[in-house]
Amino acid sequence: MLTIAGSDCSGGAGIQADIKTITAHKMYAMSVITALTAQNTKGVSGVADTAPEFVAEQLDAVFTDIFPDAVKIGMVSNPDIIEVIAERLQHYKARNIVLDPVMVSTSGSRLLSENAIDALVKKLFPVADLVTPNIPEAEGLCGFSIRSHRDMLLAAETLYNRFYSNVLIKGGHLLFDAADLLYENGKGAWIPGERINNPNTHGTGCTLSSAIACGLARGKTLHESVCRGKEYISGALKAQLDLGSGSGPLNHMWNLYS
Repeated sequence: MLTIAGSDCSGGAGIQADIKTITAHKMYAMSVITALTAQNTKGVSGVADTAPEFVAEQLDAVFTDIFPDAVKIGMVSNPDIIEVIAERLQHYKARNIVLDPVMVSTSGSRLLSENAIDALVKKLFPVADLVTPNIPEAEGLCGFSIRSHRDMLLAAETLYNRFYSNVLIKGGHLLFDAADLLYENGKGAWIPGERINNPNTHGTGCTLSSAIACGLARGKTLHESVCRGKEYISGALKAQLDLGSGSGPLNHMWNLYS
């Protein structure tokens, strides 16, 4: 499994969350780091992008030696890096690509610049097997508010028809339930979810997208991979890890304790 994302020095999101998730799924994790961030449970105080040429060099190093069975893409903060990732993935004919369009962190810090959004949807959406926006991200991509299941379905249809990518809209930001909507090959399927009372949700998007990619790497269908991913993240939330003074991280290793 390969994760392409930014580093979170506090360990709750980004590359660190992805590697923990992949390891918890008993798979081998590799990483390409797109940015260093200074962040913790309270927010992001600094971002230093990796040079696009070095992102390409990391990708070449991975794909020419240990070819991944699936790829998860997270934080990509500028158009040049996005272009490099898209070109290299197409060059190597990468498979089972899950894209988490990270625009805003759990703490509310903006992680994706305005001029990068256009590159993201034009370059990376077309190569992804699944795109996993949460509701605020889907609203930004669609241009309208999402307040209900009907709105989620309209948003999923809009994104699918606009970008020709399978879409998982995560419903956790709705107040009444935590159901997600998988829109695959022009059809919607609701994935029910339990709303878990836990304020510590740092890195949930990173974790879910990585868990889904792990399912695809094992040869599971997209629907089954999403269902298994939701089960995994529900367990990580139910473990009630409580670290830091802000929105804390999940317990990624909950399923290894027995």
